Amino acid sequence: MPGHQYFKNRIFDIHSEEEFNHLALELFNFQARENPVYAHYLQNLGIVAADVQGVNGIPFLPIRFFKNFSVQTGKFEPEVIFSSSGTSGSISSKHHVRDSGWYEKTFLKAFERVYGLPAAYCVLALLPSYLEREGSSLIQMVERLIALSEDQDSGFYLYDHASLAHTITQKLAKGKKVILFGVTFALLDMAENYQENWESLIVIETGGMKGRRKELLREEVHSVLKSSFHVDRIHSEYGMTELLSQAYSGGDGLFECPSWMKVAVREVTDPFAKAPLGKTGGINIIDLANVDSCAFIETQDLGRVYSNGRFEVMGRFDNSDIRGCNLMVI
Repeated sequence: MPGHQYFKNRIFDIHSEEEFNHLALELFNFQARENPVYAHYLQNLGIVAADVQGVNGIPFLPIRFFKNFSVQTGKFEPEVIFSSSGTSGSISSKHHVRDSGWYEKTFLKAFERVYGLPAAYCVLALLPSYLEREGSSLIQMVERLIALSEDQDSGFYLYDHASLAHTITQKLAKGKKVILFGVTFALLDMAENYQENWESLIVIETGGMKGRRKELLREEVHSVLKSSFHVDRIHSEYGMTELLSQAYSGGDGLFECPSWMKVAVREVTDPFAKAPLGKTGGINIIDLANVDSCAFIETQDLGRVYSNGRFEVMGRFDNSDIRGCNLMVI
C-alpha cells in the first residue's frame, strides 16, 4: 500500500498528463483514507473514494478548512507551521508541514525549472510585510534562494530602497544576473522614487497590496513598474500558504505550473461543476507536493485556464479574506 515516501519519490518524475492523473488518483485514495479532515469532508458529501474513477471526479477541499483544522495526512509533529498573513482580526490559515526539507526541494525544483540554479543570480528581496511577521512560507523560500545564490550582496532590503537601488545598479553594471522578489505595494513605493535603466533586471512580483494601497489592475501595476525600472516585462509568482508549490508567469500574465501541479476552474455558482476552458471561474489546484496535507484545494481566487494548461488570475471572490498570494484584480 503506497505511503508518503512512495509519492515523494515519484512526483518530480512526471512527464505526461497520464502519469500525473494516475499519481493524483493514487494520492487521492491515500489522503481520503489517511487525512481525517479530508475524509470527513468526503463523507459529508456522500462520496466514497473507491467510486472516484478519474481525476475529474476528485473533490477539492475548500481552503477555509486550513483556518480551523489541522489538515494533516497521517499523524506527525510538524517541523514547521506556515501561516497566512490575512487581515487584522481575521483567522490565519495554517499549513502543518511534516518536513521543511521537502518544502525546500519542492520550491527549488519549481524555481530552477524556470530560472535555473540560484547560484547564477544575485537574489534580492523587497518583502517588508512578510518579514514583519512569523510563519511566512515565502520568506523561507526566498531566504534559501538568497543563501544558494552565493552572492554577498543577496539579501532582504526591507524599506531601504536606496541601498537596494545601489546594489541593483552595481550588479547589473558588472554583468551579474539579478532577480528581485517584491510584494506589489513595496515595488510601487520604490517605483515612485526611482527611474532607473535596469533593463536586464528580473522583477518577480508576489502580489498583494496588504491594505497599504488601492487595489489596481495587474496591467496598471506592471505598466508603472516597467516604466520606472525600464524593463520590458514583470514576472509574477503564484503561491500561497496552503500550497508547497509555485507557478510562475514570465510577464504575459499567464502562469505555468510545474509538472506536479495542475489548475482547473470551477463554475462560480456551482463548486462541483468544472468550467469550460477560457471561462472565468473559481480556481481549483492539485498540488501533488502536498503529500502530507491535502493535494486538492478549492481556492477563493478567480481565474481562467487555457488549452495549453496555463492560467491567469482575475481576482478574488467577494468577502474572501485577503491573503499573501497574488491578489491583484485583473
